[in-house]
Amino acid sequence: MSKKLNIGLFGFGVVGQGLYDIIKTKHLNLEIKKIAIKDAHKQRSLPAHLFTTERDELLNNPEINTIVELINDTEAAFEIVSRALSSGKNVVSASKKMIALHLKELIDLQQKHGTSLLYEGAVCGSIPIIRNLEEYYDNELLHSISGIFNGSSNYILSKGFNENMDYDTALKQAQDLGFAETDPTSDVGGFDAKYKLVIAAAHAYGVIVNPDDVFNLGIQNLAAHDLQYAREKNLKIKLVPVAKELDDNHVALFVLPKFVNDKEFLYNVEYEYNGVIVQAAFADQQFFFGKGAGGHPTGSAVLSDIAALRYDYGYEYKKAKERTSLNFTNNIELNIYLRYEDEALVETLNFTHIHERYYSGGYKFVIGKINLQNLIDNQQLIANNKAFVAFADQLAGVNLATETAIVAEAF
Repeated sequence: MSKKLNIGLFGFGVVGQGLYDIIKTKHLNLEIKKIAIKDAHKQRSLPAHLFTTERDELLNNPEINTIVELINDTEAAFEIVSRALSSGKNVVSASKKMIALHLKELIDLQQKHGTSLLYEGAVCGSIPIIRNLEEYYDNELLHSISGIFNGSSNYILSKGFNENMDYDTALKQAQDLGFAETDPTSDVGGFDAKYKLVIAAAHAYGVIVNPDDVFNLGIQNLAAHDLQYAREKNLKIKLVPVAKELDDNHVALFVLPKFVNDKEFLYNVEYEYNGVIVQAAFADQQFFFGKGAGGHPTGSAVLSDIAALRYDYGYEYKKAKERTSLNFTNNIELNIYLRYEDEALVETLNFTHIHERYYSGGYKFVIGKINLQNLIDNQQLIANNKAFVAFADQLAGVNLATETAIVAEAF
């Protein structure tokens, strides 16, 4: 039998409203008792008595046994979630930055107090990737996880490639549709995708990595020359986070734009959709596809977590408990495409091998092999140069799985 959930909801924005819309169509053993909001004067679609601006009305209410956290203030979210877990309340959250930054603390709180924190809605919207990594792949050796984890940046890239729309116009459309924030840095800079990657990697590999140590480079410097080059090669550009096991002791994580060909799953993932590719040793390659943005898609993932709490479900973090030899590293060589202006940048980045180099008027690029640490050390220089960097294993004629295995021999 499922137990009755009395819910305290923090936040009633796009996802909060989407969650409520879905809940009212269902006959589940749950009830939203109170909703905490910031603006008491904003017009709401529900009766005023349901709302409060005082968080303690939810956190200190003994009748409320479940907290659903859907706000966009990272530190406030952590305080709410940690207090709830410590006081015996289970929690569902969609705050990927908060979870990625505080994951170790949140795991410890769950274990100490016997409570459960679920966060399917924090990673790739409607795609149930966390539960699958936690349950289906719990005993599986995973070679890599990659994909499109951010619907906002993918919307902009799709508009640019499919409709020849310039970057600024595509960004404005994404903002108007609610896919991108007023400050789009987290989306287009690859930060949002990085937070989601860190969370996914904890369940896939059992490694808990500080997001600040993971390299992310976004699409802010994408130019018409880069899109035209991709078209000429029958490729598309996607912003792709990657977690890859190099050997028994090392796993690498990074976020970069990537050239993908028409044989790859990600080639046809367009606009606000997300796609996750899991490369497993025994199950081989598997692909998850679904909407990664919007109130109803994300709300459906949040509701799935809420429903699981009715049966006392919790993450077991099996790989984190079992595997102690796997460590995060940035010591990996990648084949990249670099479109640049200043020749000194190429020299500073210290390519170990150059496959192709091109000069034509104002368009210059180089394709070659570089250590990821060199990109990290020169990230500010790349930004100042307005250079565009993309993962380019397709252009170098190199198979990623083979190439990374060769690199791993150096450890």
